[in-house]
Amino acid sequence: MAIEQTQVLPAPVLEAALTAYTQKLPPMMGKAINTASYNPQVAAQNTLQTGAQTAAGGLGSLTGTGAGTGAGSIASYMSPYQQQVMDATMTEFDRNAAVQNVGLRDNAISQGAYGGGREGVMAAEAMRGSEMNRAMLQAQMLNQGYGQAQQARMGDLQAQQGLGTYQAGLGQGLQGYEQAGLDATTLAARELEYEPYTRMGLIGQQLAQIQPGAFASTNVGYQSSQAPASPMASFLGGAAGAGGVLGKMGIFG
Repeated sequence: MAIEQTQVLPAPVLEAALTAYTQKLPPMMGKAINTASYNPQVAAQNTLQTGAQTAAGGLGSLTGTGAGTGAGSIASYMSPYQQQVMDATMTEFDRNAAVQNVGLRDNAISQGAYGGGREGVMAAEAMRGSEMNRAMLQAQMLNQGYGQAQQARMGDLQAQQGLGTYQAGLGQGLQGYEQAGLDATTLAARELEYEPYTRMGLIGQQLAQIQPGAFASTNVGYQSSQAPASPMASFLGGAAGAGGVLGKMGIFG
């Protein structure tokens, strides 16, 4: 019985490529990937960021009442010329008060009441009013200086906060730039580690796109061999043939 089998054989060039390709796969399948070579890293904080954090720790002194005379207190923001201004103002007030007292005395003399009880009461009342006005003037200047110091202190706080925000922003931008460099290095190391597998994958895709039908088919026929005849079968076959011939000749009647 003849058996006919059709095989689609690749071109010799493709067969050699497939052989070389499959020979490289087993060693790669047993090789572990070194993931430590592209371990992700985080950029550390730079001096701009750490400096902003350190400076922010000192802002607490500007958020309280500002009592005392140390750094951050209201007294530290008072004008160094305030006392000089107050002294000059109070000196001028005392001079005006003395002039007024002279006027009161002259008035009492002109009225003939100088040295009397009425003049004494008027002098005492004038002195009391002058002292009260003097105290009110001094308190007003102190309160004005306090308000100005408080505003200067608040302005300093806002300026430091703004500067800290700006400094932190610069530091964050620099850290982002450094992080981008680390990410690029990590990606390059990863691509280098995966390069053999990527290359084999691309080659495999190209080989897979080559269809076997693109090459000529070769038909190979196979003829099944018959078993050799035994001596007895040959004798019987020959005897049967001879008997048939002799029968036709009438030898066996």
